[in-house]
Amino acid sequence: MFKLSQRFYVSQEEIIKINGLKNPSLIHPGQIIIIPDGKTTASRSAGPLRSSTGITNEDLRLLAQVVYGEARGEPYLGQVAVAAVVLNRVKSNDFPNTIRGVIFQPWAFTAVHDGQFYLEPDATAWQAAAEAARGVDPTGGALYYWNPARATNSWIWTRPIIWRIGNHVFAR
Repeated sequence: MFKLSQRFYVSQEEIIKINGLKNPSLIHPGQIIIIPDGKTTASRSAGPLRSSTGITNEDLRLLAQVVYGEARGEPYLGQVAVAAVVLNRVKSNDFPNTIRGVIFQPWAFTAVHDGQFYLEPDATAWQAAAEAARGVDPTGGALYYWNPARATNSWIWTRPIIWRIGNHVFAR
């Protein structure tokens, strides 16, 4: 529980309370744990985005756009997680090897399909994209995410679930 609270910038008590955990030392593999809306502050950021990340300004804009289109209104940590999923896919042999390629893969992101991707991202989306670009991955390597209230394809539920942040489930 301590590692969860440190990783997601929330107290152990908040995690225990929101999940109704009777014995927080007994969290089982595959168990969905809801992470409260932990807010990140500048003091918690990982430092300036460096050219060594290999992420261009265009890539960062694409990440911010997908975050805003897919996750605006979600907790900040959930927005970072959406950007991290894109970057995890870039690293995976199962997906295109560029941010642009991942984002524009047919049917990969609802926001691209329905046009919300093209909305101007807000400051929070930009910050979340930059934090993920610096290497922050609150998902632990997730390649997929979805909103259980809106998911229409049963295949997605076959993926091993890692976390739930806000309204999104993150999985491998």
